[in-house]
Amino acid sequence: MRSATLGQIPGLPQEFGNDFARELFRRGNFARHFELKVKEAYDKKIFSIPIYLSLGSEFNSAALSLSFPDCLIFGQHRCHSLYLNYGGKPEELRDELLGLPSGCSGGMSGSNAIQGRDIKMFGHSGLMGEQIPIAVGAALASSKRTLAICGDASVEEDYIYPSLGFTATRKLPVLFVCEDNDLSILTKTEVRRNWSPVDVARSLGIPAVDITDDPWLIAHHTKQMSKNLPGFINIRTVRVLWHAGVGTDGLPEWDRYEWIRGQLAYLGLGNEMEAMDRENKGKTDLLWEKQLQKR
Repeated sequence: MRSATLGQIPGLPQEFGNDFARELFRRGNFARHFELKVKEAYDKKIFSIPIYLSLGSEFNSAALSLSFPDCLIFGQHRCHSLYLNYGGKPEELRDELLGLPSGCSGGMSGSNAIQGRDIKMFGHSGLMGEQIPIAVGAALASSKRTLAICGDASVEEDYIYPSLGFTATRKLPVLFVCEDNDLSILTKTEVRRNWSPVDVARSLGIPAVDITDDPWLIAHHTKQMSKNLPGFINIRTVRVLWHAGVGTDGLPEWDRYEWIRGQLAYLGLGNEMEAMDRENKGKTDLLWEKQLQKR
């Protein structure tokens, strides 16, 4: 079931058009360069906290931010890209990781509980999956569109499914997204369970799909589900670096970034893509220049 092509629909990049592709790449590429600078800073021992990088999944949230804007946002760890793609200030994220009062959480939460009041993004305490029932409560109280993201490990917590059931019963405007990298720290899904969260969501009456991390595919299903929430999307994605820290377990299962670059080149946006890549790298170099020069 798990593959780089799961659920793909031919022709979606052309259907969404070049403006979508440009903005998708601009957002995801900036988040990628930001994370590469965080890795560089971690390697130079600038941080004294655990770091949860989103390299490998940065285009998931880029696609969500384009297809599901203006919503309440509830994420878990590995949410740097989610924060940046929804318009969070990179200076405040940098300062948060450095533990400064000017950080997006006043320097108190670090990497694993990113929040941003300006973009309506709420942090969490570190309890796995707690953001799901909290997101459902927020949707109930506000009637606002709500994005609730968890991973394939936290989706196993026993308070997740009563939350989905209540959402279905009350028809709350919640889009649930599971970023499924097939790993709970280091333990594969097949060792942990014999059921699928997609099947469970469907059994509760929530439309659900199981797809690969093709950002155009994510945007397609998000737009479709947005017409009649709630919905549940399980995204088979790849973790490039460790659960915490900057090490690797070897080559990733697939390289979504290079595939996206190929799609933009096919759309005739190769030169614009390279210019955006240089611009984003320059911005993140400048953003981290002072911190990295200290070491």
